[in-house]
Amino acid sequence: MAEDQLNEQEDRTLTERIKEAAEDAAEAVKETAETVVEKAKVAVEEAAEKAEDFVEKAKVAVEEAAEKAKDAVEEAAEKAEDAAETMVEKAKDSVKEAAEKTKDAVEKATEAVAKTAKKARARIGGEAEASAPEASTPETRGGDGEAYEAPSLKGYTGRESHETVKLEDLGARELTPSEQSKRTRLEDLMNASFSDIPEQDIVMGRVVTVSDKDVVIDIGGKSDGIVARNQFGVDLVPGQEVEVFVERLENRQGQLQLSKEKADATLRWRRIQRAFETEEVLEGEIIRRIKGGMIVMILDDTEAFLPGSQIDVRPVRDFDAYLGRRMEFKIVKLNETNQNIVVSHKILIEADLAEQRQSILDTMEPGQVLEGTVKNITDFGVFVDLGGVDGLLHITDLSWGRVHHPSEVVEPEQKLNVVVLDYDRDRQRISLGLKQLQGHPWDGIHDRYTEGQEVEGKVVSITDYGAFVELEKGIEGLVHISEMSWTEHVKHPSQVVKEGDKVIVKILGIDDDAKKISLGMKQLQPDPWDGIAERYPNGHTFTGKVRNITAFGVFVEIEPGIDGLVHISDLSWTKKVRHPGEVVKKGQDLDVVVLGIDEKNRRISLGHKQVADNPWEDFRVAYGEGVKTPATVVRVHDKGIDVELPAGVEAFVPAGELKKPGHPADGYREGEQLDELVVIRFDGQNKEIILSETAEAKMAQRSEREQARAAKAAERAQEAAAMASYQKQQQSSGGTTLGELSGLAALRDKFNENEG
Repeated sequence: MAEDQLNEQEDRTLTERIKEAAEDAAEAVKETAETVVEKAKVAVEEAAEKAEDFVEKAKVAVEEAAEKAKDAVEEAAEKAEDAAETMVEKAKDSVKEAAEKTKDAVEKATEAVAKTAKKARARIGGEAEASAPEASTPETRGGDGEAYEAPSLKGYTGRESHETVKLEDLGARELTPSEQSKRTRLEDLMNASFSDIPEQDIVMGRVVTVSDKDVVIDIGGKSDGIVARNQFGVDLVPGQEVEVFVERLENRQGQLQLSKEKADATLRWRRIQRAFETEEVLEGEIIRRIKGGMIVMILDDTEAFLPGSQIDVRPVRDFDAYLGRRMEFKIVKLNETNQNIVVSHKILIEADLAEQRQSILDTMEPGQVLEGTVKNITDFGVFVDLGGVDGLLHITDLSWGRVHHPSEVVEPEQKLNVVVLDYDRDRQRISLGLKQLQGHPWDGIHDRYTEGQEVEGKVVSITDYGAFVELEKGIEGLVHISEMSWTEHVKHPSQVVKEGDKVIVKILGIDDDAKKISLGMKQLQPDPWDGIAERYPNGHTFTGKVRNITAFGVFVEIEPGIDGLVHISDLSWTKKVRHPGEVVKKGQDLDVVVLGIDEKNRRISLGHKQVADNPWEDFRVAYGEGVKTPATVVRVHDKGIDVELPAGVEAFVPAGELKKPGHPADGYREGEQLDELVVIRFDGQNKEIILSETAEAKMAQRSEREQARAAKAAERAQEAAAMASYQKQQQSSGGTTLGELSGLAALRDKFNENEG
């Protein structure tokens, strides 16, 4: 008894210590978890802040990159334009240089021909002079006795008739006062006859002579200039004044170089620059179409580019309609290097519409009805021109009915009345409506439709959850996928209907507030659930086909369109089913019994194991606690092993009741036969049988301990009886001897030893 009490006390002490340790551990885990949670919160907040900073930096980086890309594109465009201009200038210079070289070659050829002719004339003249003495009579002298010299032939003869002065000696020679006076007077006369003439500019000149090919013009220079006659568009007469362009005062041959064409081009460009600077409105004619726009002839002989976007405020669809039309334009861009001119007609229209636009905006307010013109059609709506200001007519505001694209309702340039739904003065955005000018189709809906009514409609849209049927313009109802068939398992509405189909439906409900109508198609057929309880009462057994398998059970077809559920717990009396797929397969025939029918919620509960009797009452006798039985391992997991007993029922052996230490998977395999198992618990209500592989050994150890305790108890009882008998004898015989005392002490020691 003392030993048992001591063991119990030690067990309680150990239990209390374990409990205290567990509580301490739980408290420590709780504190640690709270600390971790707090740190996690702080980390999440810091991460969120960093993410926000990163997003802001990313936004800034994207904007900077966009700006840089824009600048790079503009810079590349400017460089490309400069390069093109440079190439054009180089081409012009090359053409000019080639023309000058050609002209120089012609002049050199002309000079060479002239020199050859001069040499020929000189040679002819020299030969005539040499042969003259032979052919003539002796020299005739005059009255003074001097010889008479006949006049020489025309041309250079080589004879020196005057004093010859070399060029290098001309500057070194000192002039007499008379010669110096004559020279000064001559220079003054020459300077007075010449004017200060600028190069690369337009000057006024006087026609000197006119030939078939050339016109000689005097501009007051050292020499006259020659201009091709075909550069003048009119007939000229000597003495007439004309404007010419001075290209060079002296070319390589020292001649004055003039151009009438360049003078006209320069005057024309100055006129264009003046029109651009003063924003003058010019009249012109559209002469041809090119990529990106049109070519316009302005100032009678100057071509300019009219971009397609600058023709009108509205998008132009037919460019050919503008060919040959005379319109007013304003120059918006000039490039003197390339002689490019860009004009616009749109800018003039916008100026006219600006005042009209402001007048409309000042008086605009929601509810106002305006007339407009369809300007542009997009996928999401229509832009309407209200007279200088545009408003958006969204696709949802075009019609009360379903509209797939705005082009189904309106067309470009169409005139229509719209109502202003909203006007944002800050952003100057105008929202327009067209359907709001028509009566709402839901007005008087109950006069036309009632619940239970069968109507015809058109399928206008199909979704995963049902089909929308249009009953009339602006009135649509939904046929939910569950309302399409009593018997068929419809996975998608497209299995039953398709867009555009004409269908007969039944009105199930009308929601005035949400403006929704619920429709049904299966309601047009008899409901197979009617009378289902009479056809399949509780306890009715039949064979059905497995239609579907889920994690929680099996759906078995009772009749077409009606399924019942066999819950996973109702599949087997003896097996622990973890998934229905372990027991049945889809499509197989299965014997079931009706457990219950819920007609309101359209649910039928079936059972498969209930077809057979409950064997657990028999198992209570065969596998009561303490019964030894063999078994076969069917599953091994962390908590232990599942085994199958000879009667076909499954039982469980906890890991703590196994002989082999360690993880169960290390010592046991599926299919292994175990012979020494003992039932340690039987729970018929929860269908559980717990076995042990170590129970027999533990029972033997417990029996040995109980036998040892019984032997000690018997020995202590004998000693106590002997002590009582001895004490009784001593009381009757008198005093105790020394030997008796020694024997008594020995007996006491032995008793204490047994107690210990």
